[in-house]
Amino acid sequence: MNSGKIFSTNIDVRFSDLDALGHVNNAVFFTYFEEGRKKFSQKYFEVSDPSHIRFIMAHIRCNYLKPVLFVDTVTLHMWVKDIGTKSFTFEYQLVHQSDPSMVYATGESVQVCYDYTKNQSIVVSDKVKEKLTAYLKP
Repeated sequence: MNSGKIFSTNIDVRFSDLDALGHVNNAVFFTYFEEGRKKFSQKYFEVSDPSHIRFIMAHIRCNYLKPVLFVDTVTLHMWVKDIGTKSFTFEYQLVHQSDPSMVYATGESVQVCYDYTKNQSIVVSDKVKEKLTAYLKP
């Protein structure tokens, strides 16, 4: 049984994130998604060193809905959309901290569990599956 929990983390908009028009550059949205995956991995997969991450990125996309400005305070919400045999999918929603109905972007990424020593994909372990299932959206 899953609870459909949502993992949330606040994102700091840095001056270096901005483009010439004063908006957060489109490529930086992927960095915000990455920051969410990093914090999720630290908390639930107990990753303290990047070399301990046991998955690789297979696909990622972002739907840009509203520009993020330097003065905006944003929160990234993420959850698990799907857990496959060797992969799992995160969904993302970047929102205003004080008004979550103000959605700046949505996205999705597919991670493939991977053995870097053998250079091949591996099955999602029961331990990883258990942690992900708590965030599986019903």
